[in-house]
Amino acid sequence: MEVILLERVVKLGQMGEVVRVKDGFARNFLLKRGKALRATAENRAKFDGMKAELEANNLKAKGEAAKVAEKINGRNVIVLRQASESGQLFGSVSIRDIIASFEADGVTINRSQVLLDAPIKTIGKHEVLIAVHPEVEATVSVTVARSADEAERINRGEDISTRQEDQDAAAEALAAAGEFFDPEAQHEEVAPVPAATEK
Repeated sequence: MEVILLERVVKLGQMGEVVRVKDGFARNFLLKRGKALRATAENRAKFDGMKAELEANNLKAKGEAAKVAEKINGRNVIVLRQASESGQLFGSVSIRDIIASFEADGVTINRSQVLLDAPIKTIGKHEVLIAVHPEVEATVSVTVARSADEAERINRGEDISTRQEDQDAAAEALAAAGEFFDPEAQHEEVAPVPAATEK
């Protein structure tokens, strides 16, 4: 089906372009959400009459979106989850979790604005794109951790891939080895054991 785009659609085209899309995508997404019109002679004339108004509305929305993007760009939200010792989550962090984290910070974003290809399944710091407007995007980081302390360590750039207990045990072993092999240590002379004499 051919449609006239009423706004910029990512990976499809700019406002005013006539594009060919699958019928289901046109009916269920573009036409239903007011992002396009069917490409008929009547609708082309209608679009020409609406073009100036659409462009003005788009500029206004783009300006407002730029302010919101400026406010959230570079922001870091923390999501706490249970995970295995290797850092694999028991479950995942989805778009819904990211939206809830932003709402806790007083920022409202829509589900369709979060560009996350697949749920996050590992502990660490992940970059997520937020499309505030079809022409304005912001990048936020989502820190997934087991605890607030671990989230703080991740944000400082520490490697948490090994468990803290393992790191502590390794440090203790290294210190013990250092004492054992201390080159300046005083060695006691051990007297040789006399051989047993036969009677």
